[in-house]
Order: sequence, then structure tokens, then C-alpha cells
Amino acid sequence: MILVVNAGSSSVKVALYDAGLTRLVSGAVTEIGGTGQLTLGDDISQISAQTHTAALNALLAGLDTGDLTAAAHRIVHGGADLTAPARATPDIIAQITACNRLAPLHNPHNLAGIAAIATAPPDLPQYVSFDTAFHATNSALATTYALPEAERAKGIRRYGFHGLSYQSLVQSFGKALPDRLLALHLGNGASLCAIKGGKSVASSMGYSPLDGLVMGTRTGAIDGMAVLRLAEDHGIAQAGKILNSHSGLLALGGTSNMAALLATDSDEARFAVDHFCYWAARQAGSAIVAMGGLDAVAFTGGIGENAGEIRARIMDHLAFLGNVPVHVIAADEEQQIARDALSLMAQD
Repeated sequence: MILVVNAGSSSVKVALYDAGLTRLVSGAVTEIGGTGQLTLGDDISQISAQTHTAALNALLAGLDTGDLTAAAHRIVHGGADLTAPARATPDIIAQITACNRLAPLHNPHNLAGIAAIATAPPDLPQYVSFDTAFHATNSALATTYALPEAERAKGIRRYGFHGLSYQSLVQSFGKALPDRLLALHLGNGASLCAIKGGKSVASSMGYSPLDGLVMGTRTGAIDGMAVLRLAEDHGIAQAGKILNSHSGLLALGGTSNMAALLATDSDEARFAVDHFCYWAARQAGSAIVAMGGLDAVAFTGGIGENAGEIRARIMDHLAFLGNVPVHVIAADEEQQIARDALSLMAQD
């Protein structure tokens, strides 16, 4: 069995897969940092989860891990160099650590998951898959910011994220994959990707997961001078919290929950939904240019899969493109991580 660990900024999700990539059981701890909610299969309970390590240990205690052959982890940021799945050797861990500044809200928690597994059970091989890797095929034209060379040398460029979701989406099409596919991962975090010939050629996200589409609590694209104004008024740390945790649908409609917004009859809720769909479609136009046209659209993620009204509104904005096939694909980042691990295990 392979244990997949997906550590977010305030949550940890795990799943067990067999060698045939069948999910056997899954679990999660949310609201890490206080009283967390532990979900394991159909059981839900409250636990004290002050750290990601404590949350992961609580999940492991409830799983039958006696037949584990490997553990595999989602790493949000691999920088410019880590562009393929890898075994979590000391050298790879050091390179991931060096990317912490690029993803301070995520990479340290991803590393905490690796460290926790390293002690229980000991000597278990561990593998890592990178959320940025799928976008390594983007050209320099797509990834370069027009900054002085000294600033670009610091790694300030577009990376793109949600790569594991997009890779899984491509995998699900098999030989029926459209040549020019506009893929939208819509959830609390939201992005879109231009996929041509099965490879990413452009992403709405940039240096960080903040850029691009409006999200649950993130602004999406915003003028750099507006960011500087926020930093001047509130300080850098508080400006970061405003941009990442207090903006997006939450700021416009009073909640980050799209289902709640769709069910609320208020001007604010309607505006938040309209804003979300308008900017998703507007940025879709940019992705279509990057591909040189459009053959199909695919939606994934919690909103993309479950909110038919949102899919319809976005496609209404794109109606001028003609009758474009629309697909709804279940997101399964964890299965993609397990698939990567199995491939590497076969090479070891």
C-alpha cells in the first residue's frame, strides 16, 4: 500500500492506495492550530491538533499501516529545478527547503509531513510530487516577468500551481485528450491552465498561488502598486493576510463558500458570483490565445465539479467561441501522487 499525504496550510489529508491505484481509505484533519476535526472514513471526531505533525500522527494512529510499502507527498513548490517526481532523499529535501521562501504558507508543512513519516514507521521509502512541475513546460515568454535581471535571478518568475490536479485531469482523458484544452480548477483555490498536446503552456497563477482568478479568500490578480499601498498602510505581514485570507469571495460576498453564495439572495452575494465568473472567463481568453485556439473545456475542483450554475455562467461568457465541448472531471491529486510514487518505485 502507498500512503499519500497532502498537507495544506491548515489541514492534512491522507489516503491509502493499493498497487492498482484503488483508494482504500482516506482521512483528514482540518483547522490545525487549535481544536481540529478528524475525519477517517465515515468517522468524525474532535482532536487537539496544534501542529501538522500532531494531526498526521493522529491520522496514522487510526490507519492500518502494517502493509505500507511507501509514502508519497504533495509538495506545493519545487522552484525552477524540481520539475519531476523524486525520492525524498536528503538532497531533495534540502532543495525543497530552499524553496520555502517561495511558498512559506505551504512548503514547511509539506516538509513536516515527510519528517513525521520518517519516524513512524522508520525506513519507509518516501516520494514527492510537485504542484509546480506540470507547468515546467511553459516557455520563457510565459514565465518571465519584465523585471531587471538581478531580480529575476532571485527566482521571481511565474511558476503556476495546481499542477497535480491538471496532470490527473490529463491522465483521465487518455487517448481522447483534446489537443487544445482549457482546464479550470475551481475550488477555494482557483486557477486555469492552457493545455496543448497534453502539456501546460500557460497558467493563471504566477509567482505564488495568489495570482489569477478570484478565489475563496484570495484576491486573484491585483496591481502591484495596490499591494504596495496595502503594505504601506498595514505592514507587509498584515498585507499578506489581507491578500491571502481576507479577500476574494469572502470580501465581496461575506463568505468563501460558493454554495452559500448561490443560495443567498443579496446584492453582495450576486456580485461576488458574477465577479468570480467574469474574471474566470476573462482570463480564459488569455489562455486560449496561448494555445492558439480551443477544442474543449474541462472543469475540476470542488466548485468546478459541483456547481453547474458556475460552469454555465462561465461558458455563457465564452459563447462567442461556438459550441465547445465541456467536460467535468473529478479532481484526484492524491491518486496522481500515488501514480508518481509507483512509477518511481518501479525504477528503484
